[in-house]
Amino acid sequence: MEPFSSVIWLVVGILAIVYLYYKRKYSYWKDRGVPYVKPTFPLGNIDWNRSGNFKEVFEKIYKRKNEDPFIGGYFFAKPVAIATDLDFVKDVLVKEFNIFHARGEYSNEEHDPISANLAFLDGPKWKSLRMKLSPTFTSGKMKYMFPTMLDVSERFNQALGEMLKGESEFDVREMLARFTTDVIGACAFGLECNSLKNPNTEFRKYGRKALDTSGISSIKRTISQLPKLAALLRLTVFTKEMNDFYLGIVRQTIEHREKNNIKRNDFMDLLIDLKNNDTLDEEKKMKLEKLTLEQVTAQAFVFFIAGFETSSTVMMYALYELALNPEIQERLRNEIQTVYAKHEGRLTYEAIMDMVYLEQVINESLRKYPPAVALRRVAQENYQVPNTKLVIEKGTPVIVPVYEIHHDKRYYPNPEKFDPDRFLPEVWRARHPMAFLSFGDGPRNCIGMRFGRMQSRMGLVMLLKNYRFEVSEKTPIPIIFSRNSRVLSVDDMHLKIVKV
Repeated sequence: MEPFSSVIWLVVGILAIVYLYYKRKYSYWKDRGVPYVKPTFPLGNIDWNRSGNFKEVFEKIYKRKNEDPFIGGYFFAKPVAIATDLDFVKDVLVKEFNIFHARGEYSNEEHDPISANLAFLDGPKWKSLRMKLSPTFTSGKMKYMFPTMLDVSERFNQALGEMLKGESEFDVREMLARFTTDVIGACAFGLECNSLKNPNTEFRKYGRKALDTSGISSIKRTISQLPKLAALLRLTVFTKEMNDFYLGIVRQTIEHREKNNIKRNDFMDLLIDLKNNDTLDEEKKMKLEKLTLEQVTAQAFVFFIAGFETSSTVMMYALYELALNPEIQERLRNEIQTVYAKHEGRLTYEAIMDMVYLEQVINESLRKYPPAVALRRVAQENYQVPNTKLVIEKGTPVIVPVYEIHHDKRYYPNPEKFDPDRFLPEVWRARHPMAFLSFGDGPRNCIGMRFGRMQSRMGLVMLLKNYRFEVSEKTPIPIIFSRNSRVLSVDDMHLKIVKV
């Protein structure tokens, strides 16, 4: 019995040490005089029974806001600062970017190469990649990609017309995800994914898997937020199967284009150029290394993953609100028809940019339903918050709760009302610049913002020009957010579609 007794005492001793460690950690904010939400051992303020995107966690903490620039919280035993003051948010995202440039994500370039992408990297690797990729997303490059988007949009319209011959009610969430999969598959990989006709294509399958937060994916995602632990465990965020799929697709695409001298003016063309040619760091006046095949794949992968789900949910929420607010839908349809007439019945890049109310509708959808409910930055050195005695210590994550800011009555009166006129130029200018953060802000804002906006505009124009959207018995009122998605989404969104 002695060995068994020794094991018991060893376990008790370990548990006691862990408990005392947590107890000391959980006094962190109290010792510094910072208001905080009481944590629960051992998860801190995490609630496994809530949404996979942590919306409810941040909501609970944000409600404690007062005159302080942030509220304290805990991710397991890790202290985190939840920003509640927009001037402090601006410091973190913009003014003090040199201190808060890191997101603190984990990547495993050796065993999980697609995780070494622009969204996950920090430091010099991120800066080098951002510098190389930024020219890819200029307005001029969007014009080059416009014909490809238009081609997929027209096929989308045809496919929907065929579907409507059988029924009039659809899950628009799935329908729009298939559309954005095909658009980004064409622009990022130069492939016809055909998920509009076949929802079970490989691209759709792996896209769903990459964004899933159920089961083992949820555990992996949580551990990845603790980079030191993830590195110790040699965690792979994405499976070998997923890595092999995207590496194979990119390798085949590059070989085919280079062998046949094919130029498409899409994202893949630009990545191939970065693989084959040197780029210049304008600040240091030195050459940057060429991209490897693995790096090209990682950037194409994140472009696909970051784009297809976010843009499809933006359009989905817009259609949902337009179905609930038919007068807004009719006003937008009138604008679309007017602009079409002005441009001789053709949908051009210039025509899309002329649709001002469309942009207001998209912005209000992004305001009410931001795809990323929060932004994360990690202090790279101690930072004293201006006009306070509060210090964000090196290594402390700062969370910017985008969803809560977008629903704060101080910035958006009656926040649950869908009102595109909140984004009239003069109304928008009157608000704090950090009150709208759907694409982040500062040097680390969303690099694909222009592409995402263009894709959403294109899809909505094609749909609203030809169809009216109405609520049905299956339409979720009020909306219920999914617990198994990295972005703010729903499990399904049924709407009735009627030919105009």
